[in-house]
Amino acid sequence: MADKKGGVSAASRERWEELVDAINAARTAYYQHERPTISDKEYDTLYRELEELERAHPELASGESPTQTVGGQRSEMFEPVQHLVRLYSLDNAFDEEELAAWFDRIQRSLGLIPRLLCEVKIDGLAVDLVYRDGVLVSVATRGDGVTGEDITYNAQFIEAIPERLTAKKPPALLEVRGEVFLSTANFNAVNDEQMAAGSTPFANPRNAASGTIRQRMDKRVEELAAARTASGTRAEARVERLEREYALAVGRLSALGFTAHGVGAREGIDVASQSEVYSLLDTMGIPVSSRMAVHDSVEGVREYVAYYSEHRHDVEHEIDGVVIKVDDFALQSELGETSRAPRWAIAYKYPPEVVRTRLLDIAVNVGRTGRVTPFAVMDPVLVAGSTVSMATLHNQYEVERKGVLIGDMVFLRKAGDVIPEVIGPVVEARTGDERPFVMPTTCPECGTKLKPEKEGDKDIRCPNAVSCPAQLRERLFHVASRGALDIEGLGYKAAVALLDCGVVQNMGDLFLINAESLLTCPFFTREAGKGEEGPQLTENAKTMLANLELAKVKPLWRMLVALSIRHVGPTAAQALAREFGSIEAIASADLDRLAEVEGVGQVIAEAVVEWFDQQWHREIIDKWQRGGVRLVDEVPDEGTLESQTLAGVTLVITGSIPGYTRDAASAAATARGAKVAGSVSKKTSALVAGESSGSKLDKAESLGVPIIPAQSFDVLLEQGLDAVLKG
Repeated sequence: MADKKGGVSAASRERWEELVDAINAARTAYYQHERPTISDKEYDTLYRELEELERAHPELASGESPTQTVGGQRSEMFEPVQHLVRLYSLDNAFDEEELAAWFDRIQRSLGLIPRLLCEVKIDGLAVDLVYRDGVLVSVATRGDGVTGEDITYNAQFIEAIPERLTAKKPPALLEVRGEVFLSTANFNAVNDEQMAAGSTPFANPRNAASGTIRQRMDKRVEELAAARTASGTRAEARVERLEREYALAVGRLSALGFTAHGVGAREGIDVASQSEVYSLLDTMGIPVSSRMAVHDSVEGVREYVAYYSEHRHDVEHEIDGVVIKVDDFALQSELGETSRAPRWAIAYKYPPEVVRTRLLDIAVNVGRTGRVTPFAVMDPVLVAGSTVSMATLHNQYEVERKGVLIGDMVFLRKAGDVIPEVIGPVVEARTGDERPFVMPTTCPECGTKLKPEKEGDKDIRCPNAVSCPAQLRERLFHVASRGALDIEGLGYKAAVALLDCGVVQNMGDLFLINAESLLTCPFFTREAGKGEEGPQLTENAKTMLANLELAKVKPLWRMLVALSIRHVGPTAAQALAREFGSIEAIASADLDRLAEVEGVGQVIAEAVVEWFDQQWHREIIDKWQRGGVRLVDEVPDEGTLESQTLAGVTLVITGSIPGYTRDAASAAATARGAKVAGSVSKKTSALVAGESSGSKLDKAESLGVPIIPAQSFDVLLEQGLDAVLKG
């Protein structure tokens, strides 16, 4: 039965919210925190369900939906790098049926099964190398596929990445895509070092590679140089410590391997296939996989997949599957891409390894929105290359569905070789001493009675949002996260200390902190040194104070993300900031006004209104303003404004635009008065379509939205939409 909001049933709307929350949370955990929370297969199942729901109810789709974006935001710890050609994700197949469906799609599209290239899928971190005239000029992480992190400085320590190509006549431009990874032996050595130092070991080789390459080596060098200019016993000890840390970091970077798996932009290279590219890269000194093979038949591909399924542990590095690609570049172009993945490639993921262990207890965790999540506490066990002792159980219904009891021997798998997942109990091993899990009725942190937020919700929540210690900690930590205000020095332990010491009562007090208040908390102080009087702030405390000041002038959209408004992630926050320009304007807008903003929609608008209806939320805003936080985006002086040739025009920009990165094209259009949306709708004035436009082009054609070729983008900027359409 439909409700009054756009003809969508309440159940469908609630399921959409659940799916968006779950997928965005999984993306954040995987790409930004390097701590995956669900398996690839679970992620794909959720994603497919969301696609089907939005196909049935297009009015639910918004710019915040994961179907409109590619996962993997870059961190702001490094400078941004715009990739010359976009990097895509890969669609996954988890069984023979899904792989067969991909073969069928290829055959229907091309009328034949072409030559297919197979290569093992390395469990590492995707990077992008750019060579100009044979010299390495930049190295960047994949990021969101359009923008990555500049890690060029660190690349000098990675022996596997050549600084110069060995070709006699190197190409003028060559963009190489590949994977940075740790061999199994080096991964084990890194974790031995972590544990010997009392630090948490890495969960898997990908996280270890990511953590290794995303160090600020330039900062280490600067810090060491500064320390060497100081004098005294304490200075000598500091230099010795910094030298040890630097040597360890260099050693870990040098242990990284690299293998190319594709190319992007190129000039001066004439190749017709993926396999030809690999041969050429090999002659230039760029590492390529010796396990690559090209097959003319589906049977050959299946044999390749079966071989490495059996021999996956014979490879020197961890693999989590096989990547299969159409070899011929012309056929790749004919097949094209979707908004997130090429149609000409697929990753066949191997089944996860399964072990048995004892379920010692089921505890619960309270998150920043009050959601109470049960998790399994187990006897530590080695599975898929790492030791596992905990795994999420999602909610009480999932515990019941799996049929597990506390004290059970359980089957455990590392889903996708990354995520610990309790499959179910070993029933025949039961002794009768096992007991069922009982979901708490009160919050373990504050004692408040737990309840669902809405009738029929599977999740239960702690409604004490104002003073629940767990929610206060999680929200305070979220403010400092990479996706929000990225405040260095304010980690989880620091957030706990601020609350425990009474320095802050909630996140509203964050920007009222000063040196004097921190000196009252032992976590942020050290004993006085020679010539000093009284407790002194630690270096971490000083860093946090400095970065709090920097955070006060971050863009409005980041402030919105930091406020923990449900459903308001970066895309919706940017749309709101662009439309209203200030927190006051957003708070004053009614539901209909918010919902009509491109990239927001009804669900997010309702969440925004509900958030600002709470008086204690308004008090947070007031405190931030008193603390000097800028909650309005600056407007350029009139003399600096571009001619408003696109005032009132709503554009969607897709594909590659000659002479522009995606962000630069959006900025250029916005500067001339346009609204740049993330998805095509009936409200879209025109679609600017570059190479590899994908599904947005299809949708624009189906809706009758005018399509402007990328070559006309400059004319559009200078003369406006009417001039381009008439021309």
